[in-house]
Amino acid sequence: MNFSDERHFSSYFIIIAVLVITGLVLWNTSLFMQRLKDDERTKVEIWVQSQKALGSEQSDDYLELSIVIGATNKSIPIIITDSKGDFIRDSLDNPDPSYFQNISKNVIHNETKLQSYLKRLKSENDPIELDLKDTVQYIYYGNSDILNKLKYYPMTIAIIIFLLIGVIYFFFTTSKASEQNKLWAGMAKETAHQIGTPLSSLVGWNEILKTENVNPEYIVEIDKDIERLKIITERFSKIGSIPNLEEVDIVEETRNAYTYLQSRSSKLINFSLNLPNKPILVYLNSQLYSWTIENLVKNAIDAMRGKGSLEIDLVDDEKKVFIRISDTGKGIPKSKFTKIFEPGYTSKSRGWGLGLSLAKRIIEEYHSGKIKVLRTDLGKGTTFQITLRKSETTI
Repeated sequence: MNFSDERHFSSYFIIIAVLVITGLVLWNTSLFMQRLKDDERTKVEIWVQSQKALGSEQSDDYLELSIVIGATNKSIPIIITDSKGDFIRDSLDNPDPSYFQNISKNVIHNETKLQSYLKRLKSENDPIELDLKDTVQYIYYGNSDILNKLKYYPMTIAIIIFLLIGVIYFFFTTSKASEQNKLWAGMAKETAHQIGTPLSSLVGWNEILKTENVNPEYIVEIDKDIERLKIITERFSKIGSIPNLEEVDIVEETRNAYTYLQSRSSKLINFSLNLPNKPILVYLNSQLYSWTIENLVKNAIDAMRGKGSLEIDLVDDEKKVFIRISDTGKGIPKSKFTKIFEPGYTSKSRGWGLGLSLAKRIIEEYHSGKIKVLRTDLGKGTTFQITLRKSETTI
């Protein structure tokens, strides 16, 4: 059994154990409540017997016992009716307290409330018949306060258990996500390391080519690609590490990213750029920011299938700056607004689904900004928005 199997076994074991414990707790609680309910009925039956003894020929012999037993009931509400189900009392204003126990006076002196209260007692327990030879009475009783409160105890336990399951589930999912992040970071650093070796060789070979009779334009293009490889290597090496942020002009950084992408994209893409005419300083890591713009632009080009219009706007606010990238692609369903930023999610047949998740991590974790789908129309296009806080120098 490998580590992954052991982890899955542990998670399933904990969840099953929690469910079993939940079942046992609820089962025992149900037994406890039923036992308490039976005990309360027994108390009422004893009280009924004392009332019966009080009305017998030997009532004097049982008077003291009946009073003692009756005094023990301080929590169970009781209403005694005659054989027809009517209340036993001289008048509404002068009820006999022996026929109404543990019931508020406000209820006893109000016919509507008393009828409603009796209806509730009937729903809680079956009545006990009291045969007094010459007449029959019915004893209606309800649950005591403690029993009523205990009714919500299983629900409380269930909620606590389900919250515990939720915490365990959250722990395992975050643990899995953490492992995936470490894996991606490790792969990125290893990729940067592996690119470094042939890149050094390319730099050396390019220097040799400069001494040969080679078209200078070729050398310039090779230099550009080598520089680009260096930037990519530095980007990958920064994954998993806290990057250095410097106070830079985001207007110029956005223009540089735009110029590079426009020159290397299809001529079928109509690029447009709208920037303020003044510098805006933001604490930024230039390489990671350009990587974010690149990912969003490539995502937009894929959505347009290589043909359409792409617009980059930079909007200056009082304390923030907004970078908006709009395309005329297929759009994004609203149900996918959050999911598209998850690692591994992609709508393409090929791809790792890491571009938008990396962009989100770069902007939100490293730059304390925000990235979101600002608006979208299916079949018409999408606008992504990056929000960054301006430096105090600009403000």
